Amino acid sequence: MTQFTRRAFMQGSLAAGVTAAAGGSVVSGAESSTAIPTEHLDAWADGGPVLRLEGLDDPVEIESITLLRAETDAGTYYFVRVRSTDGAEGYSVPNFWVSDLHPVFNQRVAPYFVGKDARDLEELVDEVYRHRSNYKLQSLGLWCPVAWTEFAILDMLGRMLEKPVGELMGGVLHSEIPVYPASGNRGNTPEAEVEHLQWLLEDTGCNAVKFRVGGRMSNNEDSLPGRSETLIPLARQRLGDDVVLFTDSNSSYDVAHGIRLGRLMEEHGYGFFEEPCPFDWLEETRQVTEALDIPIAWGEQESSYWAFRWMIAHRGVDIVQPDLHYYGGFIRSARVARMCQAADLPLSLHLSGGLGYSQMIQFVSCMPNLYDYQEYKGDIRETGGWFDPPIVFRDGKLSVPTAPGFGMTAAPDLIQDAEEIA
Repeated sequence: MTQFTRRAFMQGSLAAGVTAAAGGSVVSGAESSTAIPTEHLDAWADGGPVLRLEGLDDPVEIESITLLRAETDAGTYYFVRVRSTDGAEGYSVPNFWVSDLHPVFNQRVAPYFVGKDARDLEELVDEVYRHRSNYKLQSLGLWCPVAWTEFAILDMLGRMLEKPVGELMGGVLHSEIPVYPASGNRGNTPEAEVEHLQWLLEDTGCNAVKFRVGGRMSNNEDSLPGRSETLIPLARQRLGDDVVLFTDSNSSYDVAHGIRLGRLMEEHGYGFFEEPCPFDWLEETRQVTEALDIPIAWGEQESSYWAFRWMIAHRGVDIVQPDLHYYGGFIRSARVARMCQAADLPLSLHLSGGLGYSQMIQFVSCMPNLYDYQEYKGDIRETGGWFDPPIVFRDGKLSVPTAPGFGMTAAPDLIQDAEEIA
């Protein structure tokens, strides 16, 4: 059985090294437990433009941004369509929060971008935060609508330059992305969950999988009495030593309980333990990280640059997990990725469902500091064919489309009879 200790992980996760992108040397947390100076992280985060838009010499004025609902063979999906005054178009697919947040999108976010030059996207993503006091909506209530808008604009820019989004972000480094399926179950019996995990592995061809422990923000309560303590060793016993196992407690534990469950995972060779403490308990999460050998992953709920910077600077976690929707898109997430690169920490993105897998693979295709696996949710059998070439599994890896933008060449046909959501 492979033993995933924190020491071995920190020494080996980025053994191939990372290339300095903002000057200066990489600060290795494996060699020093002292905090990384925040000015060093800021220098990396601000180390030049995120986007490469050479070739767009004239303004790209945004004429309209429209939210649409379409009936497809895969079910009901929402789309964002952006148009320029010159007739260029781009498309994105929001995550499942769109049904709750479409008024924020339509009333506060989309109107800000209309009339602006799409080439200024990096500045626009920053300024929409202040527009009409949008900062009062901080968290996913604001940043999901911003992300949906940004994705569509990136798609349009990629189509105009005839490049995939990964090329706009600095250049594609990975044509296939190793992933793990994530079980959404909580409250079923350990035996039933292990059967489900076996099915996920067989269905995807992956050799890594994640399941849920605890009770979700539950103050140490389990979803069923003793479920987590039984499931952790049972999953290892039934799935075998060659399968990489991850867990996610969704903020279930205080420090003492988090450490106790983490030690049980260590005994059974688990890969990482995600969000052991309530997500905004930064110091407590750091205490769990320092007490355990198993790598601690965190970041899906975070929407603050400053919180990410603190956790990275103080080694509060071992694996950083921004969500491209919850955190506001590629540009903001790329700045977090740059701080991780400066601190020699790997990325393993959180996925909030829908077509999130298609956005994830474009983002990580150009990132040098990746963890061994990225999260997978969704079903490419239903929607993978919307892309060019179609997104497929190969030996537990998702292929990255090479068509311009996000590669979603089917979008114009999918929205042909769509209903506008005002």
